[in-house]
Amino acid sequence: MKIRVNRDVLADAVAWAARVLPSRPVVPVLSGLLLEAGDELVLSAFDYDVSARASVDADVAETGSVLIPGRLLAEISRSLPADDVEIVTEGAEAVLTCGSAEFGLITMPVEDFPTMPTMPPSIGAVGGGVFASAVGQVAPAASRDDTLPMLTGIRVDIEGESVAMAATDRYRIAARDFAWRPAGPDLAVSAMVPAKVLVEVAKSLRGGEVSIAMGDGVAGFESVGRSTTVRLLDEQFIDYRARLTSDWSIRADVAVAPFVNAIKRVALVAERNTAIRLSFSQGQVLIQAGGGDIGRGAEVVDCELRGDDIQIAFQSQFLLDGLTGIESELARINMESPTRPALIQDVPGDAEPAFRYLVMSLRQG
Repeated sequence: MKIRVNRDVLADAVAWAARVLPSRPVVPVLSGLLLEAGDELVLSAFDYDVSARASVDADVAETGSVLIPGRLLAEISRSLPADDVEIVTEGAEAVLTCGSAEFGLITMPVEDFPTMPTMPPSIGAVGGGVFASAVGQVAPAASRDDTLPMLTGIRVDIEGESVAMAATDRYRIAARDFAWRPAGPDLAVSAMVPAKVLVEVAKSLRGGEVSIAMGDGVAGFESVGRSTTVRLLDEQFIDYRARLTSDWSIRADVAVAPFVNAIKRVALVAERNTAIRLSFSQGQVLIQAGGGDIGRGAEVVDCELRGDDIQIAFQSQFLLDGLTGIESELARINMESPTRPALIQDVPGDAEPAFRYLVMSLRQG
């Protein structure tokens, strides 16, 4: 194999594909990145659960394939000078040259690399911006604890032209609805997709559309020369919609940006996992934290309150995760009592809110 490729193009594609490489591979070849040179250069990574494939333009002098340690290739390609990169296979080495820099990397047997999974049939497409926004809103509510795999996923329910995404870690529920273009009418699909994979897919989007594919327990996502497949989780999930609908007796509308900034400032004196206290009254919300060994902080932000005055407390990062997902200028906080969860939603005028975030309140000491 002999190829020449733009340094930035190579570094970007290698970094993206290398994200799925396991930190502790069960067999050494799974730490490798497969480079295949034909009409273009295709980089592939696979750990039996998640696959990533990126196609980039390259000058191919000799076709062929080589398996190179992926994380090392990512570090090297990121550090190279701004010049074209030449990769040539010579015996058991892949020689990488860029300017005056040269690296000889020991390759692994290509024939030992597992067969990459095929992309399932496409079931529809959605704009990359909408997809990335939806994933960014719901993913923070997914658990990072692998002991309960169901909680590490994002629930995707597709019915016709509407898609609903939701995630929960038992302390909050985030849900987002959006429209998309299904491949056929009367489509109805439900799946649990690992949240960390959806986050990586959303991060890598460079505009355009995302094609979504599903079949045989596998989901696939394809956009602008990059594709990912992932094994789906068990479909079991809570009935989250029932928990997001309630008759709220108290409603506060507050401008998102000043509210978020005030919470971040006041939280500087909050000890880890202690509460941010919110006191809503007519025309304002008082934000307070601290009072322990570090000190205390307080700030007032304007708000419009309907219903009785209320004092309620939340874990600061959980509160911020919900507010950060709001895309309208105002956030609406629906409350019932200091001991009940609160529902944060956007305020899209007369339309139904597309994003909803239910968060548990904390007992105030």
